[in-house]
Amino acid sequence: MSLYLDYNATTPLDPQVRQAMEPYLGGVFGNASSGHGFGRAARAAVDAAREQVAALVKAHPSQVVFCSGGTEANNFAVKGVAARHEEAGVLAVSAVEHASVRAPAASLAKRGWRVLDMTVDGQGRIDAEAWKQVLAQRPQLVAMMMANNETGAVYDVAAMAQAARAAGAIVLTDAVQAAGKIAVDFTASGAHLMSLSSHKIYGPKGAGALIIDKAVDMEPLLSGGGQEKGRRAGTENVAAIVGFGRAAELAGAELAQRHEQSLALRDHLEGRLLAEIARLEIFAAKAGRLPNTTFLAVPGVDGATLLMSLDQAGMAVSSGSACGTGEVEPSHVLQAMGVERELARGAIRVSLGKETRREDVDRFVDGLKEQLRILQRFGSLACA
Repeated sequence: MSLYLDYNATTPLDPQVRQAMEPYLGGVFGNASSGHGFGRAARAAVDAAREQVAALVKAHPSQVVFCSGGTEANNFAVKGVAARHEEAGVLAVSAVEHASVRAPAASLAKRGWRVLDMTVDGQGRIDAEAWKQVLAQRPQLVAMMMANNETGAVYDVAAMAQAARAAGAIVLTDAVQAAGKIAVDFTASGAHLMSLSSHKIYGPKGAGALIIDKAVDMEPLLSGGGQEKGRRAGTENVAAIVGFGRAAELAGAELAQRHEQSLALRDHLEGRLLAEIARLEIFAAKAGRLPNTTFLAVPGVDGATLLMSLDQAGMAVSSGSACGTGEVEPSHVLQAMGVERELARGAIRVSLGKETRREDVDRFVDGLKEQLRILQRFGSLACA
């Protein structure tokens, strides 16, 4: 029987979410922009979902702009703010941001924008002195995630956003991994923009949102229609939006229970790992982290090889490495944290979900130990 421990990558569709979506996959098929009864029924469903998503992050429904997911939301935020500036400016991005923030920032750099990297310490926390130096350069936009997708490190966005606002910057926070795992409050965060994704909270893929402070002037990423009050053109994916709304509602209602369960299981997982596997290292262990995330490595173990061995044993986790053009590169997050290259190449991430049980954790630890023994027996531990 397969064991899934990669919930930060995606989550299974909750049966209650599927049930909420089903009418909009068949009978209720109207275009939400149509003025007749079919369209009004679809519009009512979208508006209800907007309220549900807003409630999860304590935003006003009018601040929620639906889109296709976290990647689009982050691109919309970075490029949409930049497009309102006639001249290239300064953009500050934390060194551990998701690629959906770092890539559009890089594209702006090609157009003359100066991109500042906010460096982090060995626990993945933004360096205080570097942060002061960034603010002194008066960036127009600052991007800082609420929780890291690899290490699970949680950032004090509210404190940093206050300083960034005082320096005249627009603040984007990527809350894709945070929402549904920890309490998220858009207003209290101090951010002007917040990205969210449905499939990280047991909703459908292909739905997300950008929460936008009304004071922020942005250029739409997609043009050609008046949907989302002119901020995101394109016929709404009503079924997916409805699913996102229901998933957000469930995430809010179950937040305390999910948090408590995940934290207990993560503590049990890490206790066993550290006690039973020599030299194993857990990254960002001293930082405040999401309750479900453990990013680990064993010195001398190749992460890609270990990942494949675990997969063959029926255990799904993820690697800190990304494979491209035949070459395995270490996680940019771990590199930013100053982790030695070979250790970083051995990193794997275990992320727990609401379906995870204590026996699953025990099975994983036992399976990991067995795969390490097998790799050692065949001399496959060393990084290539």
